[in-house]
Amino acid sequence: MANPQAGRLAGKVAFITGAGTGIGRATAELFAHEGARVVIAEIDAPSGEETAHRIAAAGGDSIAIPTDVREADSLQAAIRQAVSHYGRLDVLHNNAGGSTLQDSDVVNAPIEEFWRAITLDLFGTFLGCRFGIPELIRSGGGAVINMASVVALMGFPGRDCYTAAKGGIAALT
Repeated sequence: MANPQAGRLAGKVAFITGAGTGIGRATAELFAHEGARVVIAEIDAPSGEETAHRIAAAGGDSIAIPTDVREADSLQAAIRQAVSHYGRLDVLHNNAGGSTLQDSDVVNAPIEEFWRAITLDLFGTFLGCRFGIPELIRSGGGAVINMASVVALMGFPGRDCYTAAKGGIAALT
């Protein structure tokens, strides 16, 4: 890692949900490379710890906090722990989400799949904003990054649950 104290995010604290794999992990590593201290909020604790180890190995500063974004108490506690550890919050990246093979068109998708998508993607983003934005304000301002998708604007045949959730995120943002 290049000198993290000299990056564009030097001195900033970034809270990233779903940072154990995929886009979330890549974002966490990039933010750390740019000098941010990164909070990895991840439901799968081993994946979150792996991301933290990768950041540490590259010279960055991060902590992993097991977090279920679908549960208000879990997400609120994770944000509080992050602020307690680092003293502030500057970036909130609501990244956790995804689709499953159970997703389908509105007629055939299991009702449980709709609730899973809405709860994980949309409600998780809502909770992140609800508990994270006050901390951003207390820290003097910051940035909120909510992961929607192009499907929010165009739709995606056979993925109506995911599309509805991402459309909600776009509207919330």
